[in-house]
Amino acid sequence: MFFSRSILFVFVIFSVSLLLFPANAIRSFVNKITQNGYETEVEIDSFMQFREAPEYRNQQKCALVDTNNVQMACDPSLVHIAMTIDWHYLRGSIAAVHSVVKHTSCPQNLFFHFIASDARLEEKDEFARIVHTSFPSLRFKVYVFRESLVENLISPSIRQALDNPLNYARSYLADLLDHCIERVIYLDSDVIVVDDVQELWKVPLTRSRVIGAPEYCHANFTRYFSYEFWSSAEFSEVFAGKGPCYFNTGVMVMDLVRWREGDYTRRIEKWMEIQKERRIYKLGSLPPFLLVFGGDVEAIEHRWNQHGLGGDNVRNSCRTLHPGPVSLLHWSGKGKPWTRLDAKKPCSVDFLWAPYDLYVPHHHRHHYHHQRIATGTTHSSF
Repeated sequence: MFFSRSILFVFVIFSVSLLLFPANAIRSFVNKITQNGYETEVEIDSFMQFREAPEYRNQQKCALVDTNNVQMACDPSLVHIAMTIDWHYLRGSIAAVHSVVKHTSCPQNLFFHFIASDARLEEKDEFARIVHTSFPSLRFKVYVFRESLVENLISPSIRQALDNPLNYARSYLADLLDHCIERVIYLDSDVIVVDDVQELWKVPLTRSRVIGAPEYCHANFTRYFSYEFWSSAEFSEVFAGKGPCYFNTGVMVMDLVRWREGDYTRRIEKWMEIQKERRIYKLGSLPPFLLVFGGDVEAIEHRWNQHGLGGDNVRNSCRTLHPGPVSLLHWSGKGKPWTRLDAKKPCSVDFLWAPYDLYVPHHHRHHYHHQRIATGTTHSSF
């Protein structure tokens, strides 16, 4: 009898705690960061909760969206932005969205496309609920990416995080998104946009180019491929007469019509198949893009990708901003601002990310228990 009452008491206390402290997600991970020779373990919160962002409204110059259109995502006045979403990078994704809607002139004309893994199908609804909680007026859709499409094509790279199948989802956007969507901006989850994304959206892709991205022609392009690649005329001739430059795939403008017409997903898969047999590169999902598009990329201003703020792919080192104007900050590399801030070992640039962070730490949760926790699957309340 005493044992039964004890169980009942614990159950009641647990149930009350859930009502008082609503949780957006229940997950637990451990991240390791290394800085100045010391390794620190940072546990990602098992009860992830995010504040609601301020509501941002369109300026008068913005085009009106037809809210009566059943296929609202097909409205030509929308700006389409695609991102992957998972538990490890969820905090970064929410901050990235916050930065975009805060700085754009037409936040009500944005449509976000979030790509989630099919590892657990119920996560799609969980992610949708979390995004809707922080951005109740945001237009968005969560898609499921089948990891089986790439799991047999992925080769081990220099950092385990680069082998995540979701890193390859950007190659399948033309298939995932509705065919009425002709253009999309792809953003990594570790970015902050501090300028109007409308400017990036309007960048023209000339001469039938399929993608646009900031290029870095001073970088040593040869180091992205192995000796076997460069010593084989069969492979290296892919760049013959092109003058390719390095570009980072974390920020791209993509013409999905041209992508579909040219079957570029299959072209990328072909190089991944070759990589499985010949080991022609070492760095995850980037080299196939370089192989397919190198030398034929619409060069976008460097201010749209101040990358490398997370250090390199091996060391979690601090870096400063590149000289010149900044429209987008990108923590590419091993270090992420949220893990370094939580570990009390931030880099100076991490404080530029912090104002967009909507995450609610454990010790602040009791202040937010009264907030409405949204449910449902309709995400177009403008």
